[in-house]
Amino acid sequence: MLTMLRVLVFRYVLIFIGVVAAALSLIVFLQPLDIAPAGAAGAATLLNELFDTPIGLMIFVLNIPIQALAYKMLPGGSRVILRTVMLIAVLSLMIDLLSPLAPKGISEDRMLNALFGGLLGGVGVGLVFRAGATLGGTSTLALILQRRFGFPMSTTFLCTDAVIIMGAGLVYGWEGALYAAIALFIAGMATDYVLEGPSVIRTAMIITDKPDEIAALVFANLQRGVTSWTIKGRYTGAERTMLYVTIGRSQARELKEEVSSVDPKAFMVIGMGHAAYGAGFRRVRGDAL
Repeated sequence: MLTMLRVLVFRYVLIFIGVVAAALSLIVFLQPLDIAPAGAAGAATLLNELFDTPIGLMIFVLNIPIQALAYKMLPGGSRVILRTVMLIAVLSLMIDLLSPLAPKGISEDRMLNALFGGLLGGVGVGLVFRAGATLGGTSTLALILQRRFGFPMSTTFLCTDAVIIMGAGLVYGWEGALYAAIALFIAGMATDYVLEGPSVIRTAMIITDKPDEIAALVFANLQRGVTSWTIKGRYTGAERTMLYVTIGRSQARELKEEVSSVDPKAFMVIGMGHAAYGAGFRRVRGDAL
């Protein structure tokens, strides 16, 4: 019971920090320098420039038809949409209430504002996603299209972001559109980093004629488990052994040296990974967020 309460509190702390970060990204870095963010916030920013409408209020208004559609088309929509609408309302209020108090652009350099605005906004969205919630807008629309029609979410985001960038070009000029594109790109990278974390592990596939010797060295010197299976080359028809091992990022160089010392002719591919769960790595429980 105590663990569940702790997880719940931690989740809502993440959501609060994420909403604050997303709001400050818009009102401190992006909007004062005429840079449109992604999604409904970007559309609301453009409407503010054209008609002087409150940004937060317009974010809420633009989300009404999207959330109504999600209520009808997503399974279990009422529970999910209620939480999303509450977050949208909090974000909208926070933007309109903090806007008169926040500094209007820490720097006059639009590039710096695009970079830091995108970074802060991406971190905010990532924290909200990590807590199992969304800030609505195009993320909800992408979820609908994915679940009902099989459209990749990345395609939906690409289309909506392209519309926002074109709108920014028409309203702020095409230089403004370029800055908006930079902010969107940085925000996407920051969101991915928050969700997936740094690439801290490496996975290696080793095709060798000396699997026992290499596995013994990996066990002894790297303290990592090894999986092996017999494979057959389609070109030569020869049967060999492939080893699979997951290691820490700092162990990649040592692994290459160990393999080379035993079998200089071994074929090895080392790939990047974001996280590993199980013996010797993270526990699945406790990393749910």
